[in-house]
Amino acid sequence: MKNMSPPIVETQNLSKTYGGIHRVHNVNLAVQTGQIFGFLGPNGAGKTTTLKMLLGLIKPTEGKVKVFGKDLDRHRPNILNNTGSLIESPSYYGHLTGYENLKVMQRLRSLPGKNIDKVLKIVRLENHKHKKADQYSLGMKQRLGIAMALLAFPSLLILDEPTNGLDPAGIGEIRELIKSLPEQYGITVVLSSHLLSEIEQIATSVGIINDGKLLFQGTMQSLQAANKVTIRFKTPDPARAEKILQSQGYLPKVQGRQLLFTHLPDEEVSYINRLLVEQGLPVTRIEEQKKSLENIFLELTGKERSL
Repeated sequence: MKNMSPPIVETQNLSKTYGGIHRVHNVNLAVQTGQIFGFLGPNGAGKTTTLKMLLGLIKPTEGKVKVFGKDLDRHRPNILNNTGSLIESPSYYGHLTGYENLKVMQRLRSLPGKNIDKVLKIVRLENHKHKKADQYSLGMKQRLGIAMALLAFPSLLILDEPTNGLDPAGIGEIRELIKSLPEQYGITVVLSSHLLSEIEQIATSVGIINDGKLLFQGTMQSLQAANKVTIRFKTPDPARAEKILQSQGYLPKVQGRQLLFTHLPDEEVSYINRLLVEQGLPVTRIEEQKKSLENIFLELTGKERSL
């Protein structure tokens, strides 16, 4: 059943121009409640600029932002009370412990004291809470930043490149943490990344941006559905094989010594193979090829998956 409730985050023709150059151009985002929305694009594509506009940190040149169905311009304090964010890199006081940093934030925002221990547990910093933040590893600093963003247990969490600069173990920890948030805490997550592999493993839906333009938006399944499966048959006489198959109503594409088909069920693969062999044409290889998400990303952006 289609989700009929309004998107938790919605933008209309969102644009930002610096010196006559569009950093973000007519972006129409729609993030549904409960999603992990992966905002994917090469560095410099306009991801951080867009996220900053969602939080009102920079003003759009054109367009509108709605969060929780409300206009950001008119309801910003109310919206931000229910939104957590980590943009670019975490802000903290290095001379204070992890716990003390959270205590400052908790008092500033008049939040329940018990939230501190709760978020420390979620980000797995409870055993390091009395250590000075300056002595934290990069991954621990990132987790402290996420703990601060989670402190009010917001409905919406916006994270800008949350795994940037982390080692594989740190990336895995942050990934598992983010994946748990919608189900366990009812938090919708919007996160940006320039790593396709990251978004692929974590997001339920994705928006692909390049040069400030939104090139794709939809579920991960709909992006993967764009992967057409190709079946390749290799045979010593492709021209004769093509004639035989055409007489049976098939229209293969010939490429070198191979015949290419798209969307061929298994039983038809087996039938074509038998047909050619019975006609005295050996099939030396049958291959299934699926366009990877990397290739789709590359075609959309014209750039490598990680830049």
